[in-house]
Amino acid sequence: MTIQVFGHKSPDTDSTGSPILWAWYLNEVKGTPAEAVLLGEPNTEAAFLLQRWDLPKPAIIADVADDAPVVIVDTNNPAELPANINNADIQGIIDHHKLVGGLETKGPIDITIRPLACTATIMHDLMGEDAARMPDWAKATALTCILSDTLEFRSPTTTPHDKAVAEALAADLGLSIPEYAAEMFAAKSDVSSFSDAELLRMDSKEYEVDGTKFRVSVLETTSPATVLDRKASLIETMTTVAAEDGVDQVLLFVVDILNEESTLLVPNDLVKTVAAKSFDAAATGDSVVLPGVVSRKKQIIPNLKV
Repeated sequence: MTIQVFGHKSPDTDSTGSPILWAWYLNEVKGTPAEAVLLGEPNTEAAFLLQRWDLPKPAIIADVADDAPVVIVDTNNPAELPANINNADIQGIIDHHKLVGGLETKGPIDITIRPLACTATIMHDLMGEDAARMPDWAKATALTCILSDTLEFRSPTTTPHDKAVAEALAADLGLSIPEYAAEMFAAKSDVSSFSDAELLRMDSKEYEVDGTKFRVSVLETTSPATVLDRKASLIETMTTVAAEDGVDQVLLFVVDILNEESTLLVPNDLVKTVAAKSFDAAATGDSVVLPGVVSRKKQIIPNLKV
């Protein structure tokens, strides 16, 4: 059977590109039939990746069948995976997030979780000498994933190894990293065609803090004003999205890539308390700026308090 390779729901660039990259490796290097699939519509930057390098958009699946062989990338959290994931035949996990627990496998599997900024960096390492066989589009996919997850090396998650791999890939492709990253971030910043609910779910993860369930949403942009101009309607829509998704509160962080800060929308006293306890920030209005906060994985999630 063909192995399905996928990342988390609300696929960003890494959860779109890394399945494509690993499916190529399984097919072309290992001789194992594999297909990259998605668990939702890719965000605007991931869509840019597909268009820029003329890649077909992977099929979007709602769930996985019993005993279907799968490889999970860029997550190990059951809440971010298909409902039937524990009845599938999980054959591997490649990730760079903390170990959450809750996944069940039908036997011993290969698991690689490393403290790097990007899943694609780990995949490049796992390929070893075979990484040199990647066609240009695959090298570009890996590069795009790394630049996205590191915010062009601005994120505190960036390691020297992530940067070295990205620079080597860019050199192979003859690309200027600053120029290419600018293209990526421009695509990511164009959210004009998305509804407020879509924006709140576009790049989000569910997380529980002391019994309070949050949908933690991040919008990375070089044009934060474009998003913040919609602040009132976004705040109003948070109530609907929270109710529909079964969480207590949506937290929206608008990350200003160039100025390396984020703006947290503050719709109520709960989020005001979160801002104060988590980031020592006094919110006097409906938003608060958090200087230096750009990473959900390293700076937002670990610090959340209620």
